[in-house]
Amino acid sequence: MTNGILSLDKINKVFGTGDLALHVLKDVSLDVRKGEFVSIMGPSGSGKSTLMNIIGTLDKPTSGSYFVEGKPVHELSERQIARLRNESIGFVFQHFFLLARSTAVANVELPLIYAGRTRADRRNIAERSLDRVGLSAKYRALPTQLSGGEKQRVAIARAISTNPRFILADEPTGALDTATSGQIMDLFRRLNAEGTTIIMITHEQEIAQHANRIVRIRDGRIESDEAIR
Repeated sequence: MTNGILSLDKINKVFGTGDLALHVLKDVSLDVRKGEFVSIMGPSGSGKSTLMNIIGTLDKPTSGSYFVEGKPVHELSERQIARLRNESIGFVFQHFFLLARSTAVANVELPLIYAGRTRADRRNIAERSLDRVGLSAKYRALPTQLSGGEKQRVAIARAISTNPRFILADEPTGALDTATSGQIMDLFRRLNAEGTTIIMITHEQEIAQHANRIVRIRDGRIESDEAIR
């Protein structure tokens, strides 16, 4: 795959065995190129969350192949997968997952600690990341001192701090009001315009429309895959 970030080939995921087996993903194939902004949409029970977990290396497929920049994730050891996850994927979740007793800058530093960066490097990178998301005045703020939109901006700053191959965002506006959701999506579009590859899981059509490609999944299969701009 030329200029590819990730590729999934005939991914299947089955939970349970025998008569109790639940086939959640069925021969899912998907390629994402560098610089794309892709929304993955589907109703509850469609398999989109399971697909997200496999893309994020948080779960393994029952069968099929998954590559990140040519690396065969399905063949890697747990340690190799953990390293790839930390280096290649920036996660943004619906409920932020910030450490309540840590400042914004300390929260952004977390993946950099796992990456083995020095204290000075961590602080410098974290502050630059917060600057990129418009929080240069909030370095020392605790999560309790931040609005929902600001918490999500901290989470996005944390996600981009390691310069990942792509951002994986799970319902990133699900806990936000409409106006704040729009601001977060504007931020994602700006980051994408700067070259960041983004894969976003959402069930909201209005949010999905901010991407430049929408992949729809239903009953464990990709139903459609269309470019929208």
